[in-house]
Amino acid sequence: MTWFWKCNVFIKVFEDVQEVPISLCVCVCVCVCVCVKYSRRVKYLCSYICLFYVIYFALIKNKPLLFYFNMMKCASPMVLLEFQCPTPQVCVEKCPNRTMTLVTAIGDKQDWEYYRSFCREDPGVKVRVLHTSFLAVEKLCPAYLISSKPFLQRCFPSLGKKGEVITVGDQETFNDGEKIRDAKDLVAGMNCGDIKHQPVSSCSCLLIAVVLSLIFIVLLRYLAGIMVWVMIVMVIAVVAYGIVHCSVKYVSLKDTPGANITLQQLGFQPDFSVYLHIRQTWLAFIIILAILEFIIIILLIFLRNRIRIAVELMKEASRAVGYVMSSLFYPIFTFFLLTIVIAYWGVTAVFLSTSSEPVYKVFNETVCPHARETCIPEVFMHNHNCPQSECLFAFYGGETPYHKYLIFLQFYNVFLFFWCANFVTALGQMTLAGAFASYYWAPNKTKDMPAFPLCASLGRSLRYHTGSLAFGSLILAIVQIIRVLLEYIDHKLKAQNKFAKFLLCCLKCCFWCLEKFIKFLNRNAYIMVAIYGKNFCRSACDAFFLLMRNVIRVVVLDKVTDFILFLGKLLIVGLVGIFAFFFFSGHTDAFKGAAPSLHYYWVPILTVLVGSYFIAHGFFSVYAMCVDTLFLCFCEDLERNDGSASRPYYMTTELRDILMKDADAAQTPTSRDMAM
Repeated sequence: MTWFWKCNVFIKVFEDVQEVPISLCVCVCVCVCVCVKYSRRVKYLCSYICLFYVIYFALIKNKPLLFYFNMMKCASPMVLLEFQCPTPQVCVEKCPNRTMTLVTAIGDKQDWEYYRSFCREDPGVKVRVLHTSFLAVEKLCPAYLISSKPFLQRCFPSLGKKGEVITVGDQETFNDGEKIRDAKDLVAGMNCGDIKHQPVSSCSCLLIAVVLSLIFIVLLRYLAGIMVWVMIVMVIAVVAYGIVHCSVKYVSLKDTPGANITLQQLGFQPDFSVYLHIRQTWLAFIIILAILEFIIIILLIFLRNRIRIAVELMKEASRAVGYVMSSLFYPIFTFFLLTIVIAYWGVTAVFLSTSSEPVYKVFNETVCPHARETCIPEVFMHNHNCPQSECLFAFYGGETPYHKYLIFLQFYNVFLFFWCANFVTALGQMTLAGAFASYYWAPNKTKDMPAFPLCASLGRSLRYHTGSLAFGSLILAIVQIIRVLLEYIDHKLKAQNKFAKFLLCCLKCCFWCLEKFIKFLNRNAYIMVAIYGKNFCRSACDAFFLLMRNVIRVVVLDKVTDFILFLGKLLIVGLVGIFAFFFFSGHTDAFKGAAPSLHYYWVPILTVLVGSYFIAHGFFSVYAMCVDTLFLCFCEDLERNDGSASRPYYMTTELRDILMKDADAAQTPTSRDMAM
């Protein structure tokens, strides 16, 4: 009966609004009652939706736009925690079309009538004398109004340029009652209206990033060796230039007064530029760079054949990607699955967060024995001991066992998110590994390759290896949730105890290293599962010992591949960024007619740069997985086969020739004489 009484109240509200049919009121209220009846524990989310329509039609139908008191607060990190801007917000009929401050509006009656339409209505506070500081401190009115334009049902400042001066609304300066300040200090300079004018142009730039990524992977097949050796020579040259530069600075400071004192005599200086005027500093730089140059040259001499193997494996990876071109677009499927996982986690987290109830406490300006006690506003009565007490909202929460243990449900939800996200990532790794392994172990690449290697590998992974994927993801998720718990404990303890701070720091460091190791081990374990079809534990053990027996090759291949792909990402992002700059800025005559009219062209340029990086990362992650798979297959091929007619190698001829040279170089003269 209580719910039907509340529905009658809603109907009474609608009866005063002549524009809304009473039938709609009845339907909305019935929806409210049904939703409330069957959604109690999660704070009646459905009834909130129904109640929103009730309030919308009754109160804010004529005020469809949201106005923020201080738009700069939306850039605060608190937005990520509270899912809203930490600034007062009001619904308005129109966005402000004038630029003024509270100081100037108070002094003019006509301006104040316009200004007060953007203030909050607060019947509980009666202001007899309008005072600027009171209205600003109590957040009843915004400190200033900026001429704005609607975007996504919200009021955003309309920015422009007057010559070389940034204008906000229709002014360049503001009077805040104390001094004149530039408009650029109030607004960061981003015009959100630019975003809706450049989606087609941005997509075109991102399409260029896709094409460049494909071209780079194809070029690695033919230019991998040249690129690797050129970069190695460049690193040696850069370090050598550093030695020469430091030597010149060291010699130039020889006759400079005060440059010959030692670092010990100088002591610690907060201004680090002081150390650059000391000869001993440059001598230390010379020694460090010389040692680094010596180490690089020695490693290059002893690891040159390993580097050649790494280069040849990268070429082979390009050939494998050429046979399985569909693998380059598999990250789109992984991204789609991760989007579903994130959406499920987000919806569940919101349901749990909104299941809290508003808690009201007794507040009093003087000493009161009932202060901070929980109260109910509808039945609150003033006590003679606390005549000025009020029952005010304190926080969202609850005092039931469900609300007390709500944080554990949130942690469980985060744990499920980690588990599902790791499972999706593992599925992608095993699918790609199975496709590329089928390429390596095919005696004849053109005839023995399956028709759809990627689809076949995905089917095998889902049909036979779901348990291995789930188990490996579970281990990683446990480590990740432990890291989250450590961060939560550190946040709660505030690190007041020195020993506790040191212990938490050590634990966080250890679990970070453990997470990296498990990710590396899982990745190779999934490759072994895709090759042999064994369980996760057996595959992880085999992969670990196989890598340990080829640890030098692992380090060389991993670092060479990472360096090449990193430079590839920088190259693609740089080329697309340069193109986007000339396109959106209009500095080139070729793009003046095609470029959209923008207030600040750096907004779409940054969007294109970020998108290009993620596109390049998606393509190169497939390439890196291909290199890792072929490397494990290569090591396994070496141990299981000897190159004879009965047990021939499955590797390519080029890779076999480099391997034979590596084996001949490793053979000592004594062993050669014994063999003869």
